[in-house]
Amino acid sequence: MKDIISKTIKVKGLDIHYLVAGQGMPLLLIHGYGGEAKKWLQNIAVLSGKYLVYAPDLPGCGTSQPLEGSYYIPELVEFMESFVESLGLKKFYLVGHSLGGGIALNYALKNPSRIIKLVLVSSLCLGKEIALWARVLSSLANSIGTPLLNLFKGIKWLGEKLFIPFEFVAPISQSSVSLGSCIAGFREQTLVLVDQLSELVMPTLLIWGDVDTIIPVKHAYQAAKVIPDCQVRIFDRQGHNVYRDDPIEFSQALAGFLS
Repeated sequence: MKDIISKTIKVKGLDIHYLVAGQGMPLLLIHGYGGEAKKWLQNIAVLSGKYLVYAPDLPGCGTSQPLEGSYYIPELVEFMESFVESLGLKKFYLVGHSLGGGIALNYALKNPSRIIKLVLVSSLCLGKEIALWARVLSSLANSIGTPLLNLFKGIKWLGEKLFIPFEFVAPISQSSVSLGSCIAGFREQTLVLVDQLSELVMPTLLIWGDVDTIIPVKHAYQAAKVIPDCQVRIFDRQGHNVYRDDPIEFSQALAGFLS
């Protein structure tokens, strides 16, 4: 993947890392919670044959500096607006996964004239349901954020000493705990935009794995009934990270919709 370039740009005074590759119409990829730009590497390798692909590390993720204070989707949409302006992008294709899908959806509603086509992958904000463990962790992070962070760090340290390969849903940092605390309450997602989906004016593709255990696939079917110009692509026997688990077929499906 030698043609994928790693760069850093100043956005609102923050050092923001991103990957860029290819040529053609711009295509912006937004990763999910706990992710980073390099999670898209295999997709970028395929898509950069047709598009000029950008994939940023969101603030506090990968090697990007975090925003100050607490932040969630509204603040991250403002960040994306500044990031896009810094790159000089006028119109582009927009793709978001999970949390990144929620950001992409909000951005598209706010800036419809900029988005050529929109793709939401196992996206937040399309319904209330989310996995129980995500609600529990979000509620814990909201109530005991710093102590929870220290507990996770302690568990990781112990695991390393005992040579146990502990893996976590997200990197252990103050930013990830703060962001995670905003995703859901104990009962449901905190930000649901079902009532605004009819306002989407650009062609939209919803991609889901049919065995997504974090955000149910029914959100795709329900949203497709409301979004005016919408297609749905469901991947059999795939879960929440279909873009990573089946990167070639995913990227080909994405390119087919965008072209």
